[in-house]
Amino acid sequence: MRSLAILLAMAALFTQSPRYGVGRTPTSDEIRQWDISVAPDGTGLPPGSGTAAAAKEIYTNRCAKCHGSEGQGRDSVPLAGGQGTLASPKPLKTVGSYWPYATTIWDYINRAMPFDRPGTLTHDQVYSLTAYLLFRNGIISETTVVDAASLPKIQMPNRRGFVPDPRPDVTRGSPEH
Repeated sequence: MRSLAILLAMAALFTQSPRYGVGRTPTSDEIRQWDISVAPDGTGLPPGSGTAAAAKEIYTNRCAKCHGSEGQGRDSVPLAGGQGTLASPKPLKTVGSYWPYATTIWDYINRAMPFDRPGTLTHDQVYSLTAYLLFRNGIISETTVVDAASLPKIQMPNRRGFVPDPRPDVTRGSPEH
Protein backbone atom coordinates (compact mmCIF):
# COMPACT_ATOMS: atom_id res chain seq x y z
CA MET A 1 0.00 0.00 0.00
CA ARG A 2 3.04 2.24 0.24
CA SER A 3 2.96 2.61 -3.54
CA LEU A 4 -0.68 3.76 -3.36
CA ALA A 5 0.25 6.54 -0.93
CA ILE A 6 3.15 7.60 -3.16
CA LEU A 7 0.90 7.61 -6.24
CA LEU A 8 -1.71 9.72 -4.45
CA ALA A 9 0.93 12.24 -3.37
CA MET A 10 2.40 12.41 -6.88
CA ALA A 11 -1.04 12.76 -8.43
CA ALA A 12 -1.77 15.77 -6.25
CA LEU A 13 1.51 17.38 -7.31
CA PHE A 14 0.95 16.88 -11.01
CA THR A 15 -2.71 17.87 -11.27
CA GLN A 16 -3.36 20.80 -13.55
CA SER A 17 -3.52 24.10 -11.77
CA PRO A 18 -6.87 25.88 -11.33
CA ARG A 19 -5.56 28.60 -13.61
CA TYR A 20 -6.46 26.55 -16.70
CA GLY A 21 -9.65 25.02 -15.34
CA VAL A 22 -8.77 21.50 -16.40
CA GLY A 23 -7.63 18.41 -14.60
CA ARG A 24 -8.23 17.18 -11.08
CA THR A 25 -6.58 15.00 -8.51
CA PRO A 26 -7.53 11.36 -9.11
CA THR A 27 -9.69 9.73 -6.46
CA SER A 28 -8.35 6.96 -4.25
CA ASP A 29 -10.49 4.48 -6.20
CA GLU A 30 -9.02 5.65 -9.51
CA ILE A 31 -5.48 5.30 -8.17
CA ARG A 32 -6.26 1.85 -6.75
CA GLN A 33 -7.54 0.78 -10.19
CA TRP A 34 -4.34 1.96 -11.85
CA ASP A 35 -2.05 0.59 -9.12
CA ILE A 36 -1.47 -2.74 -10.83
CA SER A 37 1.65 -4.06 -12.49
CA VAL A 38 1.49 -7.20 -14.61
CA ALA A 39 4.79 -8.84 -15.47
CA PRO A 40 5.46 -11.22 -18.37
CA ASP A 41 5.62 -14.12 -15.87
CA GLY A 42 2.08 -13.29 -14.65
CA THR A 43 3.08 -11.63 -11.41
CA GLY A 44 0.38 -9.10 -10.60
CA LEU A 45 -2.47 -10.76 -12.48
CA PRO A 46 -5.62 -10.69 -10.36
CA PRO A 47 -8.07 -13.56 -9.79
CA GLY A 48 -10.57 -14.21 -12.56
CA SER A 49 -10.92 -16.25 -15.73
CA GLY A 50 -12.50 -16.29 -19.14
CA THR A 51 -12.77 -17.96 -22.52
CA ALA A 52 -13.07 -16.68 -26.06
CA ALA A 53 -16.59 -18.11 -26.20
CA ALA A 54 -17.55 -15.99 -23.17
CA ALA A 55 -16.18 -12.85 -24.86
CA LYS A 56 -18.19 -12.93 -28.07
CA GLU A 57 -21.00 -10.69 -26.81
CA ILE A 58 -18.63 -8.38 -24.95
CA TYR A 59 -16.45 -8.00 -28.05
CA THR A 60 -19.46 -7.41 -30.32
CA ASN A 61 -20.90 -4.75 -28.01
CA ARG A 62 -17.74 -2.97 -26.86
CA CYS A 63 -14.89 -3.65 -29.26
CA ALA A 64 -16.10 -4.43 -32.80
CA LYS A 65 -17.05 -0.82 -33.52
CA CYS A 66 -13.38 0.13 -33.64
CA HIS A 67 -11.61 -3.19 -34.19
CA GLY A 68 -13.97 -4.89 -36.66
CA SER A 69 -16.16 -7.93 -36.22
CA GLU A 70 -13.23 -10.38 -36.40
CA GLY A 71 -10.42 -8.14 -35.10
CA GLN A 72 -9.46 -7.20 -38.66
CA GLY A 73 -9.46 -3.48 -37.89
CA ARG A 74 -11.89 -0.76 -38.74
CA ASP A 75 -11.43 2.69 -37.20
CA SER A 76 -8.52 1.30 -35.22
CA VAL A 77 -5.62 -1.01 -35.95
CA PRO A 78 -6.18 -4.71 -36.67
CA LEU A 79 -5.86 -7.08 -33.74
CA ALA A 80 -5.72 -10.33 -35.70
CA GLY A 81 -3.72 -11.58 -38.64
CA GLY A 82 -0.28 -10.53 -39.77
CA GLN A 83 1.53 -13.78 -39.00
CA GLY A 84 4.65 -13.99 -41.11
CA THR A 85 4.64 -10.32 -42.13
CA LEU A 86 7.20 -8.87 -39.71
CA ALA A 87 10.09 -9.38 -42.14
CA SER A 88 8.08 -8.06 -45.08
CA PRO A 89 8.17 -4.48 -46.44
CA LYS A 90 4.71 -3.88 -44.89
CA PRO A 91 4.62 -5.70 -41.56
CA LEU A 92 1.25 -6.01 -39.84
CA LYS A 93 1.89 -5.74 -36.12
CA THR A 94 -1.01 -7.45 -34.38
CA VAL A 95 -1.53 -9.37 -31.16
CA GLY A 96 -0.73 -12.59 -33.01
CA SER A 97 2.22 -11.44 -35.06
CA TYR A 98 4.05 -8.97 -32.84
CA TRP A 99 3.23 -9.05 -29.12
CA PRO A 100 5.70 -11.22 -27.19
CA TYR A 101 3.68 -11.88 -24.01
CA ALA A 102 0.03 -12.81 -23.54
CA THR A 103 0.09 -11.07 -20.14
CA THR A 104 0.71 -7.74 -21.90
CA ILE A 105 -2.56 -8.15 -23.78
CA TRP A 106 -4.44 -8.55 -20.49
CA ASP A 107 -2.68 -5.53 -18.99
CA TYR A 108 -3.38 -3.31 -22.00
CA ILE A 109 -7.06 -4.22 -22.22
CA ASN A 110 -7.45 -3.71 -18.48
CA ARG A 111 -5.85 -0.25 -18.51
CA ALA A 112 -6.93 1.21 -21.83
CA MET A 113 -10.09 -0.42 -23.15
CA PRO A 114 -12.71 0.26 -24.19
CA PHE A 115 -11.32 3.48 -25.62
CA ASP A 116 -14.29 5.60 -24.56
CA ARG A 117 -14.48 4.10 -21.03
CA PRO A 118 -11.12 2.61 -20.05
CA GLY A 119 -10.96 0.63 -16.86
CA THR A 120 -14.67 -0.27 -16.82
CA LEU A 121 -14.29 -3.96 -17.65
CA THR A 122 -14.30 -6.58 -14.90
CA HIS A 123 -11.30 -8.86 -14.52
CA ASP A 124 -13.34 -11.77 -15.91
CA GLN A 125 -14.27 -9.66 -18.96
CA VAL A 126 -10.61 -8.75 -19.49
CA TYR A 127 -9.57 -12.42 -19.27
CA SER A 128 -12.33 -13.33 -21.74
CA LEU A 129 -11.37 -10.59 -24.21
CA THR A 130 -7.72 -11.60 -23.94
CA ALA A 131 -8.75 -15.18 -24.73
CA TYR A 132 -10.84 -13.92 -27.65
CA LEU A 133 -7.87 -12.11 -29.21
CA LEU A 134 -5.64 -15.14 -28.70
CA PHE A 135 -8.34 -17.32 -30.31
CA ARG A 136 -8.79 -14.94 -33.25
CA ASN A 137 -5.05 -15.22 -33.87
CA GLY A 138 -5.09 -19.03 -33.78
CA ILE A 139 -3.04 -19.24 -30.57
CA ILE A 140 -5.62 -20.96 -28.32
CA SER A 141 -8.98 -22.68 -28.81
CA GLU A 142 -12.31 -20.99 -28.26
CA THR A 143 -12.87 -22.96 -25.05
CA THR A 144 -9.40 -22.61 -23.49
CA VAL A 145 -9.75 -21.12 -20.00
CA VAL A 146 -7.46 -18.16 -19.49
CA ASP A 147 -6.58 -17.12 -15.95
CA ALA A 148 -3.61 -15.93 -13.87
CA ALA A 149 -2.03 -19.40 -13.94
CA SER A 150 -2.53 -20.24 -17.63
CA LEU A 151 -2.02 -16.86 -19.31
CA PRO A 152 1.76 -16.55 -18.68
CA LYS A 153 2.28 -20.07 -20.07
CA ILE A 154 0.82 -19.20 -23.47
CA GLN A 155 3.62 -19.09 -26.02
CA MET A 156 3.15 -16.12 -28.32
CA PRO A 157 4.46 -16.51 -31.89
CA ASN A 158 6.87 -13.58 -31.51
CA ARG A 159 8.00 -14.49 -27.98
CA ARG A 160 11.64 -14.69 -29.06
CA GLY A 161 11.47 -11.80 -31.52
CA PHE A 162 12.73 -9.17 -29.09
CA VAL A 163 16.30 -8.58 -27.97
CA PRO A 164 16.86 -8.62 -24.19
CA ASP A 165 17.90 -5.28 -22.71
CA PRO A 166 21.56 -5.70 -21.69
CA ARG A 167 21.76 -2.64 -19.43
CA PRO A 168 22.77 -3.62 -15.88
CA ASP A 169 20.19 -1.28 -14.31
CA VAL A 170 17.26 -3.08 -15.96
CA THR A 171 15.49 -5.69 -13.85
CA ARG A 172 15.28 -9.09 -15.43
CA GLY A 173 11.61 -9.99 -14.96
CA SER A 174 10.75 -11.85 -18.13
CA PRO A 175 10.36 -15.64 -18.15
CA GLU A 176 13.41 -16.07 -20.37
CA HIS A 177 15.81 -14.67 -17.77
